[in-house]
Amino acid sequence: MRYHSTNQPSLQVSLKEAILRSLPADNGLYMPNEIKPLGDDFWDEWRDLSLEEMGFRVASAFFGEDVPEEELRSIVNGTLGFDVPLIQLAPADFLLELFHGPTLAFKDFGARFMARLMAYLTREDQRELTVLVATSGDTGGAVASAFHHVPHTRVVILFPKGKVSPLQEKQLTALGGNITALEIDGTFDDCQRMVKSAFLDRALSEQLNLTSANSINLARLVPQSFYYFHSSRILPVGVEPVFVVPSGNFGNLTAGLLATKLGLRVKKFIAATNRNDVVPQYLATGQYQPRPSVATISNAMDVGAPSNFARMLALFGDDAKAMSAMMSGYAFDDDQTRAAIREVQSLYQYQIDPHAAVAWLAAKKWRAANPGNATIVLGTAHPAKFLEVMESELGRNCVDIPERLSCLANQPSHAIPMSSQELPFHEWLKQFSC
Repeated sequence: MRYHSTNQPSLQVSLKEAILRSLPADNGLYMPNEIKPLGDDFWDEWRDLSLEEMGFRVASAFFGEDVPEEELRSIVNGTLGFDVPLIQLAPADFLLELFHGPTLAFKDFGARFMARLMAYLTREDQRELTVLVATSGDTGGAVASAFHHVPHTRVVILFPKGKVSPLQEKQLTALGGNITALEIDGTFDDCQRMVKSAFLDRALSEQLNLTSANSINLARLVPQSFYYFHSSRILPVGVEPVFVVPSGNFGNLTAGLLATKLGLRVKKFIAATNRNDVVPQYLATGQYQPRPSVATISNAMDVGAPSNFARMLALFGDDAKAMSAMMSGYAFDDDQTRAAIREVQSLYQYQIDPHAAVAWLAAKKWRAANPGNATIVLGTAHPAKFLEVMESELGRNCVDIPERLSCLANQPSHAIPMSSQELPFHEWLKQFSC
């Protein structure tokens, strides 16, 4: 299959180029030339397939022409080694727990798949691969875990100083080895800008054999579409879900849109954001106005210029009305988010992290206006990763901390402080030149 840039459709590349180079030279994003709906043979049996088999069928629609079946099955099976339970809170109120992977966040789906696909694509290449990733919280931890000790691979993670939770920071900074963390004096948007700038310096990108693990990379999005299929089939036959997605860089919601292109029937997508509400504003007004992000307690959503908006536009043919027909957007502040954490605990004795709390508020608002709709909130991270917020609302020792997270608390960590300027970052990277 060929892949093209959202900025210049005539710019076409192979799968290997799209995944390993991550970002086109024109600063667009790669998209497949064609997305064919899954056939009747899939839909006749999709509800009875194992999660691994369903994931393989979905991945084949994107990568089956380029990756042999045995290899692709191995990649998918190695990705899906944990549960994905759908929790029913009330008759039409569901939450999909995506945080049972190694780093307790939904990013494990994309990071684990990407690491395995890149290993296949570079199997005959002895050059060291440099993986750059900007994180607002969970991406860095998932990528660090997925690529830790992977041969011929180094990972450089950029995170905004003081804007990730303490345990999230530990996941970025405590592994060592081939994982290096850079503490950037700025916002996530600065980190993302710095990563993109390195790719757009084509000489530097080639010297370092750069690739990205952010959701600008298509390999991150395809495995995230698996759980849209999985949760939809658990609902009664004939029920089309409303997916409510806590959104920052909008990779997760874009993965859901890709699922609909394969034929998954979805009633609506709800983009749930905090005060960084660029996309809800676009859906309401038709005007896209990115702006500097502001810090909130739902830090993984603190994005003022979401990269995947370009893919969203492409999927709707740059038609704001078409996008608004399929998507709605709601935004909530920290006080509302804190109240939602308390309310969900009171109503259901269920602990919900700050990101899912924003989405739960959006689902509640949608159901009030659309009685009878079944909403599925994507629970993107374990509440233990946001211990300070959870304990401030629900009291000390309110959350059981999984061992794979608690063991990091006393681990030594190391991060290199750095400004948000691009040129010093490029100079620092040059130490790894091949």
